[in-house]
Amino acid sequence: MFLKTSGFQLTYPFQLSCPFRLSLFIDLFSGIGGFRLGMESVGHECIGFCEIDKFARKSYKSIFQTEGEIEFHDIRDVSDDEFKKLRGKVDVICGGFPCQAFSIAGRRLGFEDTRGTLFFEIARFASILRPRLLFLENVKGLLNHNGGDTFETILSALDELGYDAEWQVL
Repeated sequence: MFLKTSGFQLTYPFQLSCPFRLSLFIDLFSGIGGFRLGMESVGHECIGFCEIDKFARKSYKSIFQTEGEIEFHDIRDVSDDEFKKLRGKVDVICGGFPCQAFSIAGRRLGFEDTRGTLFFEIARFASILRPRLLFLENVKGLLNHNGGDTFETILSALDELGYDAEWQVL
């Protein structure tokens, strides 16, 4: 079996070739590793992760081989100097920043909820590391939160960092 699409080649049994260098990524707000699973399944390499919840971290570390990787807990406690040590080593930042502040299942306090401000930690990380790509996810409610102003603020922050945002609801 052979499949070729958009420059990727996939052959059976499960060999992937790609016309460009595969990326090194860091997994922020990693949970138990959904982004990592997808990224590694197509050949990208994780160099570290950040997760505040100790039970999620324990699961993540039992699912993935993390020995020798960078491990952060609360992203708000990571200094700019610690981020600078990773400059030039990260091609992609993956992150599913907390959604409770934007979800219709929550109180929808947005940036008034501390969890709602954690997107700006990704922006801080990106401003220091300057990765080629940011790969972010959140809930559908982010789009219409506060009449769309919240999403516009996030898009503006990404634009100020020099990123052209593409988005879609899946």
